[in-house]
Amino acid sequence: MDVKIYAFADEASPALDGQIAAMKENGLDGLELRNADGVNVSELTARAAREIRKRLDGEGLRVWSAGSPLGKTDITDADFGRQLDKLKHTLEIADILGAECVRLFSFYIPTGEDPDKYRNEVIERLGSFTDSAKGSGITLCHENEKGIYGDTAERCLEIHRTLPEIRGVFDPANFVQCGQDTLEAWGRLKSYIKYMHIKDALADGSVVPAGKGKGNIRAIAKDFISGGGGVFTMEPHLTVFKGFETLERGEAAAKPENSGASAAEKYVYKSGRAAFDAACREFKNILLEVL
Repeated sequence: MDVKIYAFADEASPALDGQIAAMKENGLDGLELRNADGVNVSELTARAAREIRKRLDGEGLRVWSAGSPLGKTDITDADFGRQLDKLKHTLEIADILGAECVRLFSFYIPTGEDPDKYRNEVIERLGSFTDSAKGSGITLCHENEKGIYGDTAERCLEIHRTLPEIRGVFDPANFVQCGQDTLEAWGRLKSYIKYMHIKDALADGSVVPAGKGKGNIRAIAKDFISGGGGVFTMEPHLTVFKGFETLERGEAAAKPENSGASAAEKYVYKSGRAAFDAACREFKNILLEVL
């Protein structure tokens, strides 16, 4: 089975050189590019993207997906045109990088409101994304994320059934943090999943290495691979790293996810690189069990 492991290697280092070193030393295949040298993939210039592609090609690495923040805006934001413009630019950058996918989200829902109230608006906006991506050769992939419309298996399924052009990124930890049983979610969504994020969490939401939490990563990875899948992105989230505060919404989410008194305290690492190495090691151990 041809399993490929990519990474949000900005968790190992904010610098592209450090990301390359972390990927090579952990035997990974390349990047889900989120940030390089302090610049988000959706903000890269064409020239910068060509330079990144050249450097990665020279190291035998590739960009699998552009880990964009598209759709991580409030559904009530009236200026959706800015998101469409960003998508079009990101598609151009993804093409230069040689990426097959662009990761996106399904918009934050106002706190305390019923997400179903915004179903039509979400689908309309995601439909505009798919229209913009037609002919690009790049697959748009929706990630389940806490606080957005598609934070439960039911609403993710609604997105994929309505817009089958959008494939799924299955993130076990995000489902755990939403109180969604991951095996149930996997059973409902697996036919739509393009790839998985490897991130695990305890019932209290604390993020831990793969296999140490409630994400059922062993069982899901085994089923994914047996069904013909095999693309994974490492996303440790085990320690704070430069730029982490921009990845999650709100002050509480910006704190270290393993802070406070919990079983996750034993998975605190002295640096982002140490956490990254540990995350890779734990997932590779799981693969040895399931392959």
